[in-house]
Amino acid sequence: MDERLRITEIFHSLQGETRSVGRPATFVRLTGCPLRCHYCDTAYAFHGGEWQTLDVIMDAVREGGNRLVVVTGGEPLAQQDVLPLMTRLCDSGYEVFLETSGALSVEAVDPRVIKVLDLKTPDSGESDRNLWENLTRLNAQDQIKFVICSRRDYDWAKEVLAREDLSQICEVLFSPSQGEMPLRDLADWILTDQLPVRLQIQLHKLIWGDVPGR
Repeated sequence: MDERLRITEIFHSLQGETRSVGRPATFVRLTGCPLRCHYCDTAYAFHGGEWQTLDVIMDAVREGGNRLVVVTGGEPLAQQDVLPLMTRLCDSGYEVFLETSGALSVEAVDPRVIKVLDLKTPDSGESDRNLWENLTRLNAQDQIKFVICSRRDYDWAKEVLAREDLSQICEVLFSPSQGEMPLRDLADWILTDQLPVRLQIQLHKLIWGDVPGR
């Protein structure tokens, strides 16, 4: 049987996060996620979707015309055939970012793929799902993200940052949970504590709001 994936959407937009923020990209959003973070803004990708072969997905990516491809979800690693898809994308010369919750192993991910690992904070409701051994499978090209909902989340993330010496592994992003964490407060805390992190906002939401597929 041909390798295939359940796809919620493939669309063209600006990357709103990570070090590639602002760049045109093709997004491949896979269906399904084993986590239920309370702030999730892609719950529409939990169910449904359409089964597509890797050839069909590759054709859709080529039609997008972008060198940058973001594989996202849901949780992409919940579908095993995402691994050969990402390898095919790399083989075809694309710059590939994988957005993953960090609850599933990244060990088998093609080393050319840039992993954006979202460590879940206490207020996400899913911090017990963090697979800490994933930190040993990251390298300098990757990024670690914390979505901060409160001062409690910030203090927890700050402790993990120091305990795991995360800034020596790769770049670390602190992102405020929209509608919960005031951006200025998070900025002030980072500056006061002189944390070696990057404050990240979601550019796409500033432009288009909570519009699916943007």
